[in-house]
Order: sequence, then structure tokens, then C-alpha cells
Amino acid sequence: MTHHRPKPTQANRNAFYGDNKFTIGLFGANCSSGRNVTLVEERWGGTWRESLELAKMADHVGIDFLLPIGRWKGYGGDTDYQGATLETFNWASGLLASTKRITVFGTIHAPLFNPIMAAKMCVTADHIGEGRFGLNIVCGWNEGEFEMFGVTQRDHDNRYKYAQEWVDVLKLAWSPEDDFNYEGQFLHHQNARSKPKPWGGSRPVIMNAGSSAEGKAFAVRNCDAFFTQAARESVEATQLRIRNIKDEARLLGRDMEIYTVGVVVCRPTMKEAQDYHHYAAVERADWSAVDSIMAIKGLTPENLGQEAFETRRSQFANGMGGVPVIGDPDHVAEQFARLAESGVRGIAVSMVNYAKELPFFADEVLPRLEKRGLRAKALS
Repeated sequence: MTHHRPKPTQANRNAFYGDNKFTIGLFGANCSSGRNVTLVEERWGGTWRESLELAKMADHVGIDFLLPIGRWKGYGGDTDYQGATLETFNWASGLLASTKRITVFGTIHAPLFNPIMAAKMCVTADHIGEGRFGLNIVCGWNEGEFEMFGVTQRDHDNRYKYAQEWVDVLKLAWSPEDDFNYEGQFLHHQNARSKPKPWGGSRPVIMNAGSSAEGKAFAVRNCDAFFTQAARESVEATQLRIRNIKDEARLLGRDMEIYTVGVVVCRPTMKEAQDYHHYAAVERADWSAVDSIMAIKGLTPENLGQEAFETRRSQFANGMGGVPVIGDPDHVAEQFARLAESGVRGIAVSMVNYAKELPFFADEVLPRLEKRGLRAKALS
């Protein structure tokens, strides 16, 4: 008899089908070098075989989700950082077909894809994974990538006005309605139809990571998960930031979870972790790629000041600016517990080599989080 996943509810989709109070995902594994701008030989290759091995391993040990990066063009440097990437919807579909429990996201640049087409792409992946697909919406910032498509980016305000229409059409396509019309400022659809609907009568989890005020407002209106930087100064500062975002969502009658991103280097001792991190992210950083990223973002000593510029440069070398979680298993578990205490629902992490580093992390860190009541015991 063929087994099918139980009919998903929006609540269990949003919780990634688990009882974990603090959820953990892997971020950027569809890209060469992942999110570590490094020259080290063992850096992540981002091939399909590596992704498939990692997804099966992550599924087995109880990792909650896989989040890919929508990247069309590398950043150059000695490694052509993120120069080879797997398109995220095909990547997600293949991984969902090969796993049982883990949620896999697709990442889409809304200005580059018609929302009717995007709705169909999402639903196809969602049926393959029987309700385990999630959507990460990106409104776009990288001018060089948009030039590849012959698409001109809108000014910042209109970028999010367009994105609002885009997600409205997407949700209409996923709704029970057979046919619909849509007349907006940017989008016009007549007698639109999209079947089948998402798996089991509830829609995919939607996430966004906009950093501007407009981006945050877009997420609050439309998304189930919002990824933001945790404040480095204190737990209290992060608590305040998260409380403010959640309060904004509640004013709209919405409940939204807040996540962050991080870079994990976990080794048996603090010294081993710190030494390796210094080796990979300082001594052997691909500084030419870092400088390319800084230039694309328009970050210079003139507009930041020299000290702030050097700080940002170091942060980009360290996993593109995610929270650094570097230490032995006790320290890593403690850092995750502090994030949970601050109200962060979960974290998407990168590693220099995901497949080589995940087993030790799973064996040592996850049980410590179980003892703290932040993770349920992984299913065998």
C-alpha cells in the first residue's frame, strides 16, 4: 500500500512538522562555497550529489529545513564565490522526492517570474513533497543579475508595491477559486486558472528576509516566517526587535515567527573551533570575492568610515554576515539557547563543508538542545 503524509494544516506546515521549540535549518547548500567566502580546499562544492547526500543526512538526524539561495551570477574572486549554483525549484523538487520529513524551500526573485508560473512551480514541488515545500520570496537587489535577464529594477518603493501584487496573485492562484481576474498597477491577469492546488488544502510556508523598513512591512503583511539579523549586543536588544515585529503583525491579525541566520563552526574544543574559523575566514578568506561583494553593495570606507568598513568586510568573509556560532558543543548549544530565549524561533546555518561537519553537530549539539527542552528527540 502506498504511504501518504497526513493532510497538512497550516500550523504544522509553519512548525516544519515538528515539536521543536527551536528549529534548525541549513542555508545555502545549493551554491558553490555555500555561504563561506573561503579558499580552503574542503569548502562546499554545491553539486547535486553533495546536496542529495546532505539532504538525506539532514532528514535522518532531524534537521527541520533546507533553505537555498537564489543566485544567478557569482561574485568573482579567486573562487568565483557562488559562481556555480543549482536552480532552487528543481533542487527542492529532487530533494523532496528523496526525503521523508524535512521541509525544503525554493527561493524566487519575484520580478523575474510571472506569479502564475511561480504558483504552478510551487504546487508541483509541494505535491512531490506532500506538503513539505516552502517559498522564500526575494524582491531583488543585485543589479548585475537583473541585467542578465534584461529586467530593470524598480525603485525601492515600487519594488515592494510590485511584490505585494505578485504575492496577491500567487495566493489567488493557490485559493479554491477555479478562475480569477486581477487588475493591479503592475500585474494584469484575465481568466487565470491554476490547478492542482497546494497539497492537502493548506498553502506552502512563505518566508522573506527584507532588511529595509519596506521589506519588513512586506513580510509582516504576507509571510509566515521573517528572517532578520539577531542583535549582537544583547538578548534584550533582540527581544525588543522581535517583540516590535510581532506586535506589528498582530495589529494586522497575523502571527509570524522570527528566524535568523548563522555560521557554525563546531569542534570538540573551543580552541579547535576558533583556530579553524580563523584559518577559514581570515587566513584563507577569498578577500578578492569579499571586496567584490562590498563593491556591488556600494559599501566603501568613504560612506561607512574605515573602522565600520573593516568590520563589515570581516563579517562578509564570515558567512556573508550571519551570527557567528563558533566553539565546542556546549558553547554552540548555549548560543542557540540564548537565541531561543530572545524569541528567535529558529536559525538557518551554514558550514564550510555541510556534509563533513553535520554528523558531529547532530551527535553533540542536538542532544544538548534536547536536554534543554528546545528540541524533540529525532525520529529514527
